[in-house]
Amino acid sequence: MNDAVTTSTTHLSPETVLAQMKKHGVTHVVWLPDSETNWLYLLMKAEPSLTLVAVPREGLAMSVASGLHAGGKKPLVLIQNTGLMESGDSIRGWLLGMEVPVVLMVGLRGWTRHGITTDTAAVYTERFLNAFNINYYLVESDADASRIEVAFKEAETTKRPVAVLVGDEYHGFVSK
Repeated sequence: MNDAVTTSTTHLSPETVLAQMKKHGVTHVVWLPDSETNWLYLLMKAEPSLTLVAVPREGLAMSVASGLHAGGKKPLVLIQNTGLMESGDSIRGWLLGMEVPVVLMVGLRGWTRHGITTDTAAVYTERFLNAFNINYYLVESDADASRIEVAFKEAETTKRPVAVLVGDEYHGFVSK
């Protein structure tokens, strides 16, 4: 695979996300498989430095990530905002309680910057993160990739989870 990433101002490409994972030494991606991340999945599956760990419920992703961190690995959690909210107690007990420096890459279902947000999943996501004092960065396109880097660095510095909110809920993930 070519490691060169072409920057897009219209969507977030799976190549850009994978490049950020590799740049920051992610060893494991903990996730609940879904159709929205198909192109990213294909790239992650082909990447020999990554191990994909599928979970049957989003709430389990936080304990799995904590265990991987305790074992000396560097996980990333790939999750949708509804699953993030389901994971509240696991975030509290596992990630915050164990001071796990993990990036939560969150698909922002229902969010729109071009109108009134009618999906309560999007309405409550930022409030949920604020309640747990979890910093977050909105990423809409490849041009925002520097925010992913900021999230990785902040998680390491603070020993806390940091969220990357993916606007358009991965619909922009198209293969080049």
